[in-house]
Amino acid sequence: MTMTSAHDSGAPERLSEPSPRLLLIEDDDSIAAEVVEELTTRGYDVTRAATGVEGLDQACTGQFDLMIVDRMLPELDGLTVIESVRAQRITIPVLVLSALSAVDDRVSGLKAGGDDYLTKPFAMEELAARLEALLRRPTDSRVTVLRVGPLEMDLIERRVFRNGQEIELLPREFRLLEYMMRRPDTVLTRTMLLEDVWNYRFVPQTNLVDVHIGKLRRKIDLPGEPPLIHSIRGAGFSLRVTG
Repeated sequence: MTMTSAHDSGAPERLSEPSPRLLLIEDDDSIAAEVVEELTTRGYDVTRAATGVEGLDQACTGQFDLMIVDRMLPELDGLTVIESVRAQRITIPVLVLSALSAVDDRVSGLKAGGDDYLTKPFAMEELAARLEALLRRPTDSRVTVLRVGPLEMDLIERRVFRNGQEIELLPREFRLLEYMMRRPDTVLTRTMLLEDVWNYRFVPQTNLVDVHIGKLRRKIDLPGEPPLIHSIRGAGFSLRVTG
């Protein structure tokens, strides 16, 4: 399995202290060693477990800020580990790793209690970006349905409704709207959106955000209904209910 590493071409961005405590449950020694090395370099305090049983025992100590769980594990599979952790009301973010990439497989990972799903092989830069995004999520990120005014988003079924009428969104539009719905009435700058939705670690000269906001607005803000997506001049965008 070949994975690319960001720190080969330059020093990675260091995370602020204290170091986030991360539990990696992965039975493949070579993958685990590479992930541990990369994330340690990035400032994480990483503990590795090689089996599902060992991983579940570690997770139940409550000492970690985030978990990475491989789906196919010896002794106890990854989804069972996640379900057991959630049953004990441990709500830390969980990133599922798997070679299974079908939609049904990703849905199964999320329904088991995972917060994100990354398929193998993966780039280390993407893994690190997803972990940073999970750590930035609000503490209520375990909810499965988001509601802002007439908007409703089902995070499990990946469906969006306005006043009961379903709206078809592309994956990036869904992720952008989810980010906005988790932060209603908040001014979201283009830099924030590029970093947290597109996982850019720098701010390129691009109208990418504006283009996607425009597409999303045309789907969400239906004719004759009050707009929900507002442009804040000189600042960014905000999802808010007015009137």
